[in-house]
Amino acid sequence: MPRKRKLLAQLSALQNTSSFPQINVVEQLNTTPGADPSPKSSKYFVIEKKDSPQLQEDFFNQPCVSLAKSFLGQILVRKLPDGRELWGRIVETEAYLGGEDEASHSKGGKQTQRNAAMFMKPGTLYVYQIYGIYFCMNVSSQGEGAAVLLRSLEPLRGLDAMRELRRASRKAPSRLLKDWQLCNGPSKLCQAFGIDKAFDQRDLTQDAAIWMVPGQDPPGEQDVVATTRIGIGNRGEWAQKPLRFYLRGNRFVSVVDKKIEREMAA
Repeated sequence: MPRKRKLLAQLSALQNTSSFPQINVVEQLNTTPGADPSPKSSKYFVIEKKDSPQLQEDFFNQPCVSLAKSFLGQILVRKLPDGRELWGRIVETEAYLGGEDEASHSKGGKQTQRNAAMFMKPGTLYVYQIYGIYFCMNVSSQGEGAAVLLRSLEPLRGLDAMRELRRASRKAPSRLLKDWQLCNGPSKLCQAFGIDKAFDQRDLTQDAAIWMVPGQDPPGEQDVVATTRIGIGNRGEWAQKPLRFYLRGNRFVSVVDKKIEREMAA
C-alpha cells in the first residue's frame, strides 16, 4: 500500500506542475516490482478467439435421428498442434439410437468404460477403435446412450495436411490420395483429421482442438438420402432401418444407394 500511495502522489504532482503526458499508473500498480512492465501477450494470459461462429449445446441437444440429419452440411474443424486448421463438410452420418438399437454399442442400456461418452451430454465425442488400429468418431445426442457416427466429410481446408496424416497412418507407401478419397469413410476421416482415442469424451462446444461451425447452405429434405447403415452385421430388423443419411449427388459419400436414389428421383 505505501507504494501505491507514493505513485498516486507522483501522478498528482505531475498533473499540477507539468505538461508531460500522464503516466499509466494502473499499469505500474499491477506490475510486480522488478518485473518486466510490458503488457502480457502470452497465450497464458489471453483467451484465444476462434475465427468463426461455433455450434453450441442447443444444436447438439436434439433427438438422434434429427441430429444425424442436421449434421449434414455442417463443418467439422480440427486445429492441429502446429496451428493449422482442417475443415470438412459433413456429408454422411449414421444414427445409433441407444438401448433399443441392436446395432448400438449401448444396446440394452449397458454402460461401460468404453461407451461412457454415449451417456454424456449432447455434443460429447465418442471415439472407439476397430480392428485394433482404426478409429471411428461419434457425437452424443438426446436419448440415453444415443449417438451419431460421422461417416464422411468433404474436405474444404488443409487438404495437404490431411494427406500427410493419412500417409503417416498407413504402413505401406502408397500413391497420392485424391480429394474425394481423403475422408470418405469413418476411419479415413479420423486419420485425415488426426483423431484417436485421446479425443474420446471431449466436448465439441468447449474443446480448443476440435469443434463445429454452421455450414453456409443447409440441405433440404429432397437433398438427403435415408438408407440402411453399413457394416453392422446380423442385427435383425435393425439392419434394415433407414438410419444412414447422406447428401444426394455428393461424390465424397462413402457408399451410394442407387436404388433409393432412383426411387427418390421417380
